[in-house]
Amino acid sequence: MIGIPLGLLTANAVEWATHRYVLHGLGRNRNSFWRFHWHEHHRDVRRNQFHDPAYNRSPLGFHAQGKEVASLVAGAVVVTPLLPVAPFFVGTLYYCAWNYYRVHRKSHLDPEWAKEHLPWHYDHHMGPNPNANWCVTRPWFDHLMGTRERYLPDSAS
Repeated sequence: MIGIPLGLLTANAVEWATHRYVLHGLGRNRNSFWRFHWHEHHRDVRRNQFHDPAYNRSPLGFHAQGKEVASLVAGAVVVTPLLPVAPFFVGTLYYCAWNYYRVHRKSHLDPEWAKEHLPWHYDHHMGPNPNANWCVTRPWFDHLMGTRERYLPDSAS
């Protein structure tokens, strides 16, 4: 059962590092596979006051949402060999991948929901510093790594 909290912490660390180093690092390069995050998602969210209308389309396709889903599925495939020895850990990582997409999509289709439930993610997109607030689902590693910056006046988390 220790696999559950370890899975939650691991998923949050991977979320933080992937967002910071892959999506914002490699993603700034216009020739990168990861460019969708910076050059499409961030652009559209800033233009639409946090709303990303692209989340209304199917997640199957060679576009930002399709690449996001493909990356989450690939991550799940990578950890699957650990299932026989760490079923709670792997099961928690599967849950975290599903939950990441669920809350990320919901937040960009319902900005008011995001302000209330994911203020750190709203702050990432709408605040003055897009190089902070890397976490989406929970701000744990932003607090741990000192990258949580509040933008919304009431964003206490």
